[in-house]
Amino acid sequence: MENTLGLEIIEVVEQAAIASAKWMGKGEKNIADQVAVEAMRERMNKIHMRGRIVIGEGERDDAPMLYIGEEVGICTQPNAESFCNPDELIEIDIAVDPCEGTNLVAYGQPGSMAVLAISEKGGLFAAPDFYMKKLAAPPAAKGKVDINKSATENLKILSEVLDRGVDELVVVVMKRERHNDLIKEIREAGARVALISDGDVGAAISCGFAGTNIHALMGIGAAPEGVISAAAMRALGGHFQGQLIYDPAIVKTGLIGESKEANLDRLKSMNINDADKVYDAHELASGKTILFAASGITSGNLMQGVRFFKDGARTQSLVISNQSKTARFVDTIHLFGEPKVLQLN
Repeated sequence: MENTLGLEIIEVVEQAAIASAKWMGKGEKNIADQVAVEAMRERMNKIHMRGRIVIGEGERDDAPMLYIGEEVGICTQPNAESFCNPDELIEIDIAVDPCEGTNLVAYGQPGSMAVLAISEKGGLFAAPDFYMKKLAAPPAAKGKVDINKSATENLKILSEVLDRGVDELVVVVMKRERHNDLIKEIREAGARVALISDGDVGAAISCGFAGTNIHALMGIGAAPEGVISAAAMRALGGHFQGQLIYDPAIVKTGLIGESKEANLDRLKSMNINDADKVYDAHELASGKTILFAASGITSGNLMQGVRFFKDGARTQSLVISNQSKTARFVDTIHLFGEPKVLQLN
């Protein structure tokens, strides 16, 4: 899968990032997301594959493109027989977020990116559009920290396995009312808090790399993005756990269904009978083959954002594979229109 799709999925996220970056700082988060969706879908439908969106822009009625259940790739098109033999290709599940951090793009803030994860059919958890309590940490902490432990306990464990003082640890938390007590506890334990307004996928993945100065992600964010983060962290060997949040009273901000009871009924309809189950990265991204790709829209800890120049743009992307056990950073120059002949004196 990596040899067949590795380069092409990089191009998918690059095109989404370029399209969205053109709206950076214009205060139009919906347009920044819409153009990213359109660009991602257009490039995805040129790939020789049979893909299915399992995490995307929502249900069919709410999202005309990259909706959950949509089939993508040349071999899913009506005239597929002209391009390929669909029966010979592996069916692929795809989780996408064409513009992770729409507010970040709209207001010119750091850390937004276009992201996707792929696996063979059934290899990615089809998370409902709920919230999720998350814990991400470096590979050295894998299986040692635990989402059921307090922040104080986990910070002590992180301090031991990373051989750092608690006061040297940096924990990323989304700036939300629901996290006030968590932020207070982290600070009282002696660690430092890096607050973000949006986009926790990048924060989770940063825990998997040394040198980012991010040692944990804690708190509640969107569940679909949790699956994408889990896919990357599984391939990196990092720690990731997620637990679905179905009670609106816990979330406090944002929409999460009509009521706690209605949400529980929805989970049962999705064959999720243990609503309080804690999932690890291997359960959220269970496939034999996992590929993750991201391209920076605005610059963040891991990647620079899109930089435009006359008749072109430069992107920085990341592709992670559990097959080859690699994390590749890709720097790409995109030339718009016809290349110009260089004059040599």
